[in-house]
Formats: sequence, structure tokens, C-alpha cells
Amino acid sequence: MKILVINGSPKGDNSNTYKLTKAFLTGMRESAEAVKEAFETEELQLSRMHIRPCLGCFSCWNKTPGSCCIQDDMQQVISKLLWADITIWSFPLYYYTVPGGLKNLIDRQLPMLLPFMVENEARPGNGSHPARYDMSGKRTVVISTCGFYTAEGNYDGVYSLFDHICGKDGYTSIFCGQGELFRVPELAQRTDEYLGYVKEAGSEYGAGGISPETGEKLNQLLYPREVFERWADLSWGIDRQNGEKESDALVFTRQMAVLYRKESYSGREQVLEMYYTDIDECYQIVMGKEGSRVVTDGSVTATTRIETPLSVWRSIAAGEIRGDEALMKQLYRVKGDFSLMLRWDDYFGGPGGRRGEAGSGSKAAGGIHIPPGETNMSIMLIPWTAFWIAMGMNDTAGSLIGIGACLLVPLLFYRNKKTLYDILSGTLVGGFALAALLGAPVRIILPLSYLAFGIMWTVTCLGKIPLTAHYSMNQYNGEDALLNPLFMKTNRILTLLWGILYLLTPVWTYYLMGTRIKPFVGALNSVAPVFMGIFTVWFQRWYPMKVARGKLN
Repeated sequence: MKILVINGSPKGDNSNTYKLTKAFLTGMRESAEAVKEAFETEELQLSRMHIRPCLGCFSCWNKTPGSCCIQDDMQQVISKLLWADITIWSFPLYYYTVPGGLKNLIDRQLPMLLPFMVENEARPGNGSHPARYDMSGKRTVVISTCGFYTAEGNYDGVYSLFDHICGKDGYTSIFCGQGELFRVPELAQRTDEYLGYVKEAGSEYGAGGISPETGEKLNQLLYPREVFERWADLSWGIDRQNGEKESDALVFTRQMAVLYRKESYSGREQVLEMYYTDIDECYQIVMGKEGSRVVTDGSVTATTRIETPLSVWRSIAAGEIRGDEALMKQLYRVKGDFSLMLRWDDYFGGPGGRRGEAGSGSKAAGGIHIPPGETNMSIMLIPWTAFWIAMGMNDTAGSLIGIGACLLVPLLFYRNKKTLYDILSGTLVGGFALAALLGAPVRIILPLSYLAFGIMWTVTCLGKIPLTAHYSMNQYNGEDALLNPLFMKTNRILTLLWGILYLLTPVWTYYLMGTRIKPFVGALNSVAPVFMGIFTVWFQRWYPMKVARGKLN
């Protein structure tokens, strides 16, 4: 498969459209590699080429058939067009059609045609000229972005041009509105999502054709019209009322406010105050039921205040550094209601995807990948709890109940993802229960089971992901939470504390098993975990807030 890419943007490699084209090529290349098909690409950057306008002299038809009288880079273009199996035309929309330089190139294709008049089979009633060369079997893809909120209704001129060149159904097109957003780092999460669809389209095209489902994804708006147009207007940095230049910090804050998702309204108006410490400017974003607005005079009371250098928050917004990581390094601090930070995705995430407080990731810590779906700590605790309570009351019944719990727990995994600790718990409890059933002293078995449970918790503090993180991540964006150093440190501390509790539990359990309150040991040992659970809930909120309010470096 031989692919020719003609980049018709005057911006060359910096073209927004070219980003889509590269994603499409990546998908095509992966599709070819999957079936071990040869894959060659050639790219022509029009901005680096010298192609003069057509003179309309028709020398290429009568004096030097098939050869233009102008000696420039167009000869190279024609040779590559004849070489390619697939030609991809990549360009931005300029005044409802192709850029001027690209139109010159298209005009200069005249040597590839013969002068004779024929009927245009694709457009009856329109004149045409036959091809000088055999172009059968060649395919064409047209990829373009424009600055309007939608591509619909703005590409009539381009459709007409390529309908004449290739035939009405003789090419595949990907036209995307809101093209300027592909150069905005702060919106990379949404634009990267769209580029993923373009890559998917390239893969499908290489395998035969783009599916209707992928086509629908490509036709989605990046952002709703009102959001995009407000963002675009603000990007000029000029006050709409008086035409004066606004500060970069104010423009940045206004653009952040535009991304507020009013469907996340919590039932009460919230005021996010952004104080940029390096330039001593402060602005407030008021977030309500009907949308957001920016207050510049500090006249409202802030519910959450972020004190940060503008450069730091720009880096966070651009995904150059994670916000949670920056918070741990105390590059900024948060005062007031910290819950807004925990729900940042909900308030400012783009449509079709969520963006974390400081940028998000798709892989778990240390490169570990956990399949989608929710884990459930209750499932891990069921066999332990059943075994501990029942064993204190009756040795045989307790052993059988413990084994029964281990056998029944797997039935719960039809709705939940199992973890290593779910499997390990079933194995350990089953082993202790079987040992007791075979006559091992319960006074020894029960403390040993608590010890094993405590070791299981404590050992995970030394690993990449502490035990509690496997379960509590469900409340904090799933896998993405495992990239959050603040989340991980909070869970590492909690896991260690729970581990210490269960390492100490065997001590008093051994002595209590020798007393008259033996039947109630399991129930008594449930009291400490209840208080520990209350502490856990409190600590999960208190510790991140403590870090957030730390001193700036």
C-alpha cells in the first residue's frame, strides 16, 4: 500500500488539520501491520514547495503533451500522484474552499488529463476530460478542519471541487469544525479523544471502509456551539465592550469558566476564586444552575480559593503536570471547600470524556492495568468476618461456615471485578477453616488468621498499590486515581494503620480465647474496626485538605 499525503496548509507541520491526518495514518499503518501488508508513505509539504500558478496556455495539451512548460516542483507532485495507491489531501478551510497554494497545485494537474471532451459520468450534464494515465483502483481521502463550530454547511465549495475531480462518491472525507482547538493544550483531553476516533477511522479505512458508528463519532461537535464560540471570542484577548486588551490571566480564567458544565450543579451556587500569586491578580468564577460568570472585583464570597502562580496552573491545565502532583509538591494551595477539587472532573470536564483536577491518565500506577469495572471490599471481608464470628461460637460450625462463605463469595463476582486480595482471602480463610475442622486448636487458628490478615494489609504498603487503593479508587475516577500521588499516599497511610490494627488483634485474641467470653471474641473484635472505619472516613477528607492548605514553595 502506497500512501501520498499532500499537506496543503500554509502552516506546514503546525497545521491543526495535519494532526488529524497523522492520526488517520497511524490507524492505517496499524491496520496494514495487522495483516502484514507493505505500507509506504510519502508526504509533500506544500509550504516548502515552489509551485507557480497555471498560465492557462495549454502547452501541456498541444505543444508538449503531458508536460507543463513551467519548471518547478509540480513535476514531483505528479510523479507521486501516479505512484500512490491512496492520496490524502490535508488542508484547512480557507474562505469556504481550499487554501490558495493548494488551488494552484490542483490547477496544475492539467497535464494529467487529455484535452478531449467527454461526459462526466459522476455528474451528468457536466463536461469533463479523460485521464491521460490509468487512475483506476486509486483511492482518495480528504481531511480538513475549519474555524466554525461545525463543518456542516461550510464545505459546499470543497465538496463541489472534489466531486468534479474524483466523482461524487469517489472519495472519503473527514471534515471537522472547531479546528483551532487542536492547538490548545488545555483542551487536549477532548481533542485527543477525537483524534482517537480519527485513528480508528484510519484503521477501518485501511481494512476496507469507515464504519457508520465511527462516522457518527467523527461528526460529533468537540464542544457545544455556545461553549466553542464563547471560547473562540475570548481567545482574542480583547474586551468585547471597549475593544481593549485584557490581561492573560483574566482571559485564561474566562476560558476556564466557559468549560463549566452546568449539569454538575450541586444545588448551591459555588464561587471558585483564582488568586495568581506571581502577578497579584484575583478573579472569581461563579458557578450556578444556569451557567458561570467571572467576577473581576472580588465582590462575592469565595467558597473555594486556589492560590497559585499563573504559570503553574497553565501547566496543569495543559497537562504538563498533574494537579495532584503539583499539590503534593505544594506548588499551589487550596482554601475553603475542598470538595470542589475532588469533583473537578464533573465541573470542568469536557463532553465525551472527563478531565481530572490536573490532567488524567489511562494507566494505573507503575504501568499496572486494572480492567474496567468496580471492585468491592465487602466481598473481600465476607469470608473473614463469617469465619471470625462463627469460630468463637462453635469450632465445627465456624469451620463449615468459613468454608461455605469461601465457596459462595465467587458468585458475587458476576457484578464486580475480583482482586488478588479477594482470591487470597478465600484461600487463607478456607485453609484456616479446614485446619480447624481437622482438629487444629482454635485458640491458635483464630489468632493466626488475624495475623495473616494483618500481614496481608501491611505488606501491600511496600508495593506499588496499597490494598485500600484497589477498592477506594472507585470513588475517585477509577484507575486514574492510581496516578494521583495524594490519593496513593492517603491510602498507603490508611492501609498501614489497618495492618497495624490486625497485627495487634492476635495478641488479645489469644488471651480472650482462653476465657469465658470466647463465644463473643469475634463480635468484640468487630468493635475496633468500626471505630477505625469512622476514622478512615474522616482521614480521607482531612489529610488531602491538610496538604492542600500547606505553604507555597
